[in-house]
Amino acid sequence: MEETERPWVTIVWNDPVNLMSYVTYVFMTYFKYPRDKAEQLMQQVHHEGRAVVSNGAREAMERDVTAMHSYGLWATMAKDD
Repeated sequence: MEETERPWVTIVWNDPVNLMSYVTYVFMTYFKYPRDKAEQLMQQVHHEGRAVVSNGAREAMERDVTAMHSYGLWATMAKDD
């Protein structure tokens, strides 16, 4: 697979500001994840310091990162290994 064809991921990082319930709410609202999936991702962010919350084309991940920033969450994107 060529370098440019590899999918991208959006990563949400742990921060000392946002409540766990708010992070869960954001994942449910923006990504339309069911509560169980949103809580699982939130726990991963909380305990491991980060979680991959979406994957796909670079442009879509840029939109997701921008959206996470608009919710006040710390997010970045990277190529999926």
